[in-house]
Formats: sequence, structure tokens, C-alpha cells
Amino acid sequence: MEVINLNNKFSQFNEHWTPKIIGALNGQHVKIAKVKGEFIWHDHANEDELFLIIKGTLKIEFRDRTLTLQEGELCVIPKGVEHKPIAEEEVWLLLMEPASTKHTGDVEHELTQKELEWL
Repeated sequence: MEVINLNNKFSQFNEHWTPKIIGALNGQHVKIAKVKGEFIWHDHANEDELFLIIKGTLKIEFRDRTLTLQEGELCVIPKGVEHKPIAEEEVWLLLMEPASTKHTGDVEHELTQKELEWL
């Protein structure tokens, strides 16, 4: 057991759309990421995904609507729901999802990260 300081963890990297694993519990990974710009349309067929906004404003587009998340707000995206995150300015976020979750689901893209780094 250890204290995890989010500001310290976020200070260790600058790249966007490359989640870092900072913890694990009950088969889940706790990840952080810095994001800016548009991601890609994707879903996770078998896994729910939690987004918690630490800093900034994140829009998450769905095929039928758009959610806007502010600092301190979270959203759980159910498995199989196609979504596209968008950050007009840099956003810091915390993700919780099963360890088996692929970064971009079954979509292969230049932004796809196959091996995530532990911080």
C-alpha cells in the first residue's frame, strides 16, 4: 500500500492519448492520461469504462448526443457504446476499466497503444 499523488504522476509525462497505469484492484486498472484534440470513434465490446476529469473539460461524443464533463465530474460508459472523446484544451483524466480493455477497442489506429506503461 502506498499513497498515490496524482499531481506527481501527471508531472511524469507530457504525451497525449497515452494512458499510464497507476494502480490495480479487483482485475481493474486505474489509469491516468493527458488528452488534447480529438480521439477516434471506438467502443469496448465487453468492458465498461469510467472517465473522471481531474483538470479541464472533456466532451464525449456519442452517435446520438454529446456529454460535457468538467473537473470533478465522471461518466461511466457502458460496454458496447461507441464514443469519441474530444479535448479542446489539455485535459487530465483518470480512467478505471478492466485490465483486459484494449485502448481503442477493436479499432487499429495510429493512436492505439498496445502496451501501457506503469508509473
